[in-house]
Amino acid sequence: MKVCLSGATIMPCTFAQDIGYAADAGCQGLEVWLPKLEQHLEANTIEATRRMAADRNVILAAAAFQGGLLLSQGDKRKAHFDHFRKRLEICQGLGIATMIVVADFVDAVDATALERSVVSLTQAAQWAAGFDVRLALEFQARGTFCTCLETAIALVNECGEPNVGINLDVFHYYMGPSKLEDFALLPPDRLFHVQFSDVSGVPRELATDGDRILPGDGDFQLSLLVQTLQGMGYGGWVSLELLNPSLWQANPQQVAEVGITALRKCLGLAKMQ
Repeated sequence: MKVCLSGATIMPCTFAQDIGYAADAGCQGLEVWLPKLEQHLEANTIEATRRMAADRNVILAAAAFQGGLLLSQGDKRKAHFDHFRKRLEICQGLGIATMIVVADFVDAVDATALERSVVSLTQAAQWAAGFDVRLALEFQARGTFCTCLETAIALVNECGEPNVGINLDVFHYYMGPSKLEDFALLPPDRLFHVQFSDVSGVPRELATDGDRILPGDGDFQLSLLVQTLQGMGYGGWVSLELLNPSLWQANPQQVAEVGITALRKCLGLAKMQ
């Protein structure tokens, strides 16, 4: 497995700073936070941005995240897909192979909505394929739709497009109804990206993204999850994603360095990847 730093972990930093802190932490990859990248590109070209990452030997591993594609309708759907297309162009230009897609937040979901989500995911995948981009669908524990690994796998299977797979965020895995046996339903080649974090001393019903801490410092049984990933033969990216406002106030270089070290320890990576 290969480790990367999520730009969300050091949210107040710019995209250029994200590149620098990832490199300084000895980290091979960066999970791009798309709003930061879009702001960066207002004043910088795609080519200059590619050179900046290459100069620091940082691979742009994935882009997070795109919402609004699965259940939106009418003008909202058109706006989301127009934005999606612009982001696909950016990903293609920078060689970002994977874009994370999250399920929409809605009040309720019925059978018609589920059918619509599969149709929309299929269309999004076909668009993405034209830009050589994979879509990694992320389930979210606090949503009303696609809250667990099993449902995300079912949507990916129903879609049937070869460039659609799963983004496994361990926070949502542990906080929602997902189960270890769900991994039996997941073909190894459909696991496209993984995000690690931890939580300590907070009931699952109350935990929020802001409670995320360094992997290995909390209550998650990460060693069992790592064994499962190894058993699947997963060799892709694992990012450090800590959406914690308290960490955002700390020294970003220290957060990146300590966080990447903790992630490597969890993954059993003695050497830099």
